[in-house]
Amino acid sequence: MKRILFLMSDTGGGHRAAAEAIIEALHVRYPGELETEIVDVFRHYTRFPYTRMPEFYPWLINNSKSSWGAGYKFSNTRLRARALSRGFYSYSENRLKQMIREHPSDLVVNVHSVLARPCMEAYSRMPGARPPYIVVVTDLVSTHYFWYDRRAERTLVPTQEAYDRGVKAGLTSEQMRITGLPVHPKFAEKLKDKASARAELGWDPDLPAILMVGGGDGMGPLYKTSRAINARNLKCQLAIIAGRNKQLKDNLDTSEWNQPTQTYSFVTNMPLLMAAADILVTKGGPATLCEACIARVPSIIYDAIPGQETGNVEWIVNNDAGVFAPSPRQVADTVEAWLGEGAAGLAKRSDAAAALGKPNAVWEIAEELYTYAHHAPIPTVRRRLLPQFDDMPGAKTAKALARTGSLYLSPLTLRRRSGEGRSSGASRSGRRAALRLWRSETKRGK
Repeated sequence: MKRILFLMSDTGGGHRAAAEAIIEALHVRYPGELETEIVDVFRHYTRFPYTRMPEFYPWLINNSKSSWGAGYKFSNTRLRARALSRGFYSYSENRLKQMIREHPSDLVVNVHSVLARPCMEAYSRMPGARPPYIVVVTDLVSTHYFWYDRRAERTLVPTQEAYDRGVKAGLTSEQMRITGLPVHPKFAEKLKDKASARAELGWDPDLPAILMVGGGDGMGPLYKTSRAINARNLKCQLAIIAGRNKQLKDNLDTSEWNQPTQTYSFVTNMPLLMAAADILVTKGGPATLCEACIARVPSIIYDAIPGQETGNVEWIVNNDAGVFAPSPRQVADTVEAWLGEGAAGLAKRSDAAAALGKPNAVWEIAEELYTYAHHAPIPTVRRRLLPQFDDMPGAKTAKALARTGSLYLSPLTLRRRSGEGRSSGASRSGRRAALRLWRSETKRGK
C-alpha cells in the first residue's frame, strides 16, 4: 500500500480544505490502495515564531492587512523568494528532517506556498533517494514565487495565469499542468436544485437569496456589510455565515433585520447553501470563489488579502462572474442593482460564473498523484563545492575543515579543536595554525 504525505498548515482554511478534498477523491477513486496523512508543518515541525503562525495569521490579516501586503510584494521576486526559503530551511532544518523520519512516504504533496521550497530542500538532502515531490498550488491567479521549485517533479496549477507565473519562475511546460483548484468531490454531488435546497434550509421559496460568507474564521467587515444591505429594505432574504467568529455571530443574532435573515456559525453544508443562493457576498478566497462558480452563483467580493487574493478579484471581474465592491456601501449598491435587473440579469451572471467552474479538477489531481505514488524513488545527489579542485594541494585539509563548519578556516573552531583557552591572542594563533596546516599539506602535495 502506497503512502502519500500532505504538507500544509492551518494559516487560513484553504490549505487543509484542499488536502482533504484531494484525499477524499483518492480514496473514492482508489479504495484500499493508499494511506494518506496530513501534517501541519508550521505547528509541529518548525521553530518559534513559525509554530504560532496558525494563530497569528488571522490576527495579522484582520489587524494589519497593509503590512501583510507590503511583505508579500517585497518578497515576491525570484531572488528574494529563494533567499527567504533558504533562511527558513536553515532555521528549521533539524525539525524538517525530523518530520521526514517520522512520516515516511512514497509521495509528498505540498499545498502551502511558504513550505514548498524549504520542504523540497529537506527531501533533496535525504541520503540516497527521496520520494517524488508534487506541489498543488492553492492560490488562483497572483501566485507567489514561493510556490515554484524546479526540483519538484510536478506543479499543478489552477489557472493559466498561475501557469505563466511558473514559466517565469523557470519551470518547464513538462513540469506543470493546469487542473483547476481542488474542490471537495462531494460539493458537486450535493448540489441540489434551488427549490429543494431552500425547502431543506427553511428559506423563503420566492425571495432572492443573498448568501454572505467571510471564510472559516469569519474574517473581514462582514457585519458592517450585512447592515448596509439591511438598511436598503430590499425584497430579498439574507443568510450570513459567521464561521468560527463567535463575536460576529453574537452581534448578528442580537441585531434587528428588515428582511428574513438566517445566521450560521461554521458550516459543513456549503453545497446546500450555495444551491439555494442567487448572489454570494464574500471575501476573495480562492476556494469559496471556485465553489461559487461550480454552483453557478455570481460573486460580490467585498474584501481581498493584498497579494495572494488580488488576482482572484481580477479573475472573477474580467470574466463577468462578479464585481469587486470594497466597502459596505458599494456592496449594498451592487446588490440593489443586481436585484433590479430581475431574474434575467441574475441568470446571465450565473452562466458566466458556471463557465469558470471546474468540478473535475480534484479528480484530475488525484489521478496525477496516484501515478506518481507508484514512481520509483528519486535519487538524490549531494552537490559538491568546486569538485574540480579535488586534486589541488591542501584540498583534503580544506574539506576536513569545511566538514566541521569552518568554511573560512575559523580561528575559533581551530582553537576549540586544539583545546586552547579563550586568550586574547587566540585569533592570531588560530590564523597561524591554519596557515601552518595549509602549508604542510601543500608541501606534501608537491
